[in-house]
Amino acid sequence: MPELPEVQTVVNDLITEKLIGRNILDAEIRWPKIVAIPTAEKFRELIRNRQIINISRRGKFIQIELKPKIFLFVHLRMSGRLLLSAADAPVSKHEHIIISLSDGRQLRYHDTRKFGRFWLVARPEEVIGHLGVEPLSAEFTLDALTEKIRNHRRQLKPLLLDQTVIAGLGNIYVDEALWTAQLHPECLTNSLKKREILTLYEAIPQVLRQGLSNQGTSLGNGMTNFQSASRKSGRNQEVLNVFRRTDQNCPRCGSKIIRIIVGQRSTHLCPHCQPNKSSRKKSHL
Repeated sequence: MPELPEVQTVVNDLITEKLIGRNILDAEIRWPKIVAIPTAEKFRELIRNRQIINISRRGKFIQIELKPKIFLFVHLRMSGRLLLSAADAPVSKHEHIIISLSDGRQLRYHDTRKFGRFWLVARPEEVIGHLGVEPLSAEFTLDALTEKIRNHRRQLKPLLLDQTVIAGLGNIYVDEALWTAQLHPECLTNSLKKREILTLYEAIPQVLRQGLSNQGTSLGNGMTNFQSASRKSGRNQEVLNVFRRTDQNCPRCGSKIIRIIVGQRSTHLCPHCQPNKSSRKKSHL
């Protein structure tokens, strides 16, 4: 699933490709269920003849502000892509929404699994009002993270994946941040010491900025793997430390990376660098 670095890479591409200022002429919707709000017919009616005035990101959502004022939100979910194409380019069977622009190009939504969603709303809060703090913003402070951790008694990884707590983190970057901070994904949040919270606070932006500088993580060349709007794959998979490196050597200590399930999510860690202190305590009881 595209996470903060991948979604921001798409946003950066759309800005670089000068979509801001372009007018939307029409929208063709080939799979109506992808439009969450409003109906597909109303979506097409409302989006016509509006100008793109801003493109940004909130959590894992792409936010496109239109004029007259309305907001288009796109969530790529598991395998979605926003791709720029020439209007006369062949249309793939997996391209389910096609937005025609005033410069002769099309913004196409490609999704093999059809899990992604579009929203067209008057108020952003209808879609993103539930989201937590942005981990690369000034609001993401050590005090803010400490408060979120202290206010819960949960396993650490599920807390970090909770979009109402921190917006934009997903499986890849949580595994990488926990390895960087040398914390086990199953440890209870209320058991963390100040030093461990500080290490995690430093690790989260570190792995996200690395992902951004590498233009995202593409875990293969298949149709379900990440590509930017200009159809480029990311490079961050080349520097991952634990994610999908099962049975490979830990870059820090040389131990074998293992894979476990935490909160129904596949999870990768180094058992030596990230010992499960909670399990050790229970074993002595």
